[in-house]
This record gives sequence, structure tokens and C-alpha cells, in this order.
Amino acid sequence: MTQKGGPMELLLRGVRPYGEGDPVDVLVRDGVIAEIGTGLTTDAEVIDAQGQILLPGFVDLHTHLREPGREDTETIETGSAAAALGGYTAVFAMANTSPVADSHVVTDHVWRRGQEVGLVDVYPVGAVTVGLRGKQLAEMGTMAAGVGQVRMFSDDGHCVYDPLIMRRALEYATSLGVLIAQHAEEPRLTEGAVAHEGPTAARLGLAGWPRAAEESIVARDALLARDANARVHICHASTAGTVELVKWAKSQGISITAEVTPHHLLLDDSRLETYDAVNKVNPPLREASDAAALRQALADGVIDCVATDHAPHAEQDKCCEFSAARPGMLGLETALSIIVSTMVEPGLLDWRGVARVMSEQPAAIVGLDEHGRPIEVGEPANLTLIDPDASWTVRAKELASISNNTPFEDMTFPAKVTATLLRGRVTARDGKPATRVQGPDAVARRDHAGSDARRRSDGVG
Repeated sequence: MTQKGGPMELLLRGVRPYGEGDPVDVLVRDGVIAEIGTGLTTDAEVIDAQGQILLPGFVDLHTHLREPGREDTETIETGSAAAALGGYTAVFAMANTSPVADSHVVTDHVWRRGQEVGLVDVYPVGAVTVGLRGKQLAEMGTMAAGVGQVRMFSDDGHCVYDPLIMRRALEYATSLGVLIAQHAEEPRLTEGAVAHEGPTAARLGLAGWPRAAEESIVARDALLARDANARVHICHASTAGTVELVKWAKSQGISITAEVTPHHLLLDDSRLETYDAVNKVNPPLREASDAAALRQALADGVIDCVATDHAPHAEQDKCCEFSAARPGMLGLETALSIIVSTMVEPGLLDWRGVARVMSEQPAAIVGLDEHGRPIEVGEPANLTLIDPDASWTVRAKELASISNNTPFEDMTFPAKVTATLLRGRVTARDGKPATRVQGPDAVARRDHAGSDARRRSDGVG
């Protein structure tokens, strides 16, 4: 992209917004969509993308970037690169870092590092409870008013299992205008469990994890949200029963949303036959009937959005006995292709539907103003360009993440992100992430905004 002393411009030539209609040109100027039409010209850079699909940049509500504390497995820089290559313009970094993101010191650091890297907007997720221990509420108000302006809180990796603590968290979140995202797992039902409780686990001699461990918490939290007149978000829904519970709760007017991961849409517990711990994830891969129910629920809007639960791990944490392995798998760079494979090709979603579940809905759930916006003149140029006719084979060592724990090694998938734009700047193109696209000025602006927010918070008391 060139600036030449004037407005910063980029022309996307021959694209199809939402995969609909005849190809058009989209001119981006100074971070917004300036013109949409045919035969547009510019003196600046042109990306010739004849017939490629243009969507709003993706938003991931559930990403583990491991910084601070486990930079040997992922950093905000490498995770941001993976996100940009996957078509993402915003990701939410979960709180189970070391130290835990249960104070504004940590959440502000995560925001600043994301802005310094500048490949995606990295929004810190604050912990609901101190140390993720489920005993005492964290300083949610301070984190919400800090530089990071935290808008979602979760103890992901741990369930807020105490109903009184969860009710208080929901009430407090309502007063702050933020969201509680629950990792639904009744710990007394999953102690020692490593796989879905069913015929496969029984045959393989693996301790079983019942569906009820998830579903009982989903049901409880829906009722708590109802009584508190609060919102609750369900992380990584994995069972057909959870689908029915969310559907019921919505029919009752309860403010509940839910996400599903690409791997729970595609994979099932038959993958455990090899005892390869790359397939160990929390919640576990369920049966094929559960995956089918999740796909239909996503198509119907019962499940609101896709979230990757991108969880990098070091080789020693995966290449070990199955029961001792850490749960989690990579997801940012493969998410789109899996959604195309499981949802678009079977006819469950069209490309506008992909925009809904990967961009618009997740942005709406957390109230992002700049992301998940329509492709129209005057809107922020947070965009993803996709070649729908491409195919590619996953090679772990070619992914941007430090870690290699992908269950999709050697699998060939359809569709490929060819370029990602964050406020009009190219952050990834043709399989390569850009260098830093946003500098300390952006951090300074957010620091100033955070200081103002803290002063307003202090004034309220």
C-alpha cells in the first residue's frame, strides 16, 4: 500500500461482497470504505482479486495467546499473526495466563502488546474470580475502566461452579455493561475424566466425561441469568443437549448466547482410537450425533457464533500419556476452511451466513463498534478476502503459531484467506503476515481514553 503524501488508499478490484452479485471494485481510503463500484481507479496499490469473496473481518471471542507466562507456546505477536492469516481482525484473549488476568495491570498489558503488534485488535478477557479459583470475584470494575477497557470476563479453563459467586458476577456484570462467558463444566462430574463418556471411551479404557457435566451448568446459568435479568454467554458448546437448553432459554426470553468451535463441528470421539493427545480438548470431542446437532444449531441461529478456542501447547505437554496431556488445539488459521467444509459446502450456510457467525454476531455479542460492520461506503475497512476455489493442506510447521498441536495435520480443506485488512491496512496477504501496521500512537490514544474512563469511574465511586 502506498500513501505518496496524500490519503492512504488501497483498491480491491473485482471482488464479490458476501459472494453475491457481479464483481465490483472496493476503494479503501484512510481506513474506511470510500467507494464501491466498477471501473474505479487509484494511484495507490491495487489488489487484483477477480471473483474472490469479500467479507467483514472475523471476530474470535475465544483465543488463548498465552502471554504473559507461556511465551514458549505462543505470544501475542505469533498469535496475532495466526489470527490475521485466518482472516481475523479482532480476537479476545482469555484470562488463564500467568499471572492470571484478574487485574487491570495484566489486562492493560495485553491490550498494549496487541496494539504494539498491530495485526489484529487484541481485546483482553478478564478473570471472573481471583486466580480463576472460583472463590472471590476479581476487580471487574477496575479492569473494565482500565486502558484495556475489558468488556468480557471468563474463568475459561475453569467453571465458575459456585452458584452464588456466579449470580453475583452476573449482577455485577449487568451494572458494568459487560459480559460473563461461562466454561460450563461441573467439576465434580469430570474429575479424572479425559474423553467423552460413551462407547468409544469405554472401549479404549479412558475415563468418561458425561454430557450432563456441561448441560447442568448451562441450565443453571440460564436460570441465574433469568433471575438476575443478566446476559450470559456459553463457551464452546459441545452437546446436543446444550443446543436444546439454549433453544429453550431463548424461547423464554432469557438473554443467553452460545459459541461453537470449528473442531466440535467437524470432529468426533472416533478420533481417539489412536490415543493421540492432539485430539484431547476441553470439552471433549463428542459423538457424531452431537456434531450434527451443533451444525444444525449454528445454521438455525440457536448457536450464535463460531469461536476457535485456539489453544497452543508445547510439544512436551501433548506428546505424552493421553491422561496427562494438556487439553487444547490450534484453530485460528484453519477456522474458515472448516466452516466452509462443514457448513457452506453442505448448504447449511451461504457466505452471508459465514459473515453472520464469524464476524457480525460475535462483534454484536460484545458490542464492538468497528468490527462486524456491513460492507458499505463509510464503514470501517476491517475486511477479509477469500479465494473460494482454493484448497490447501494443513502443515503444522507452516502455521504461524509457535506450537504445532493441530489435529488437522495433512488434511486438505477448501477455501483460503488471501488478504486481511485492519482499518484499511493489509495485515496478511498470500499466506504471509505483515510487519507491524500500528504504532505507539495507537497505544497512547487508548491509554488516554483509559485514563479518562478511570477518572469517570472514580467519580462515580
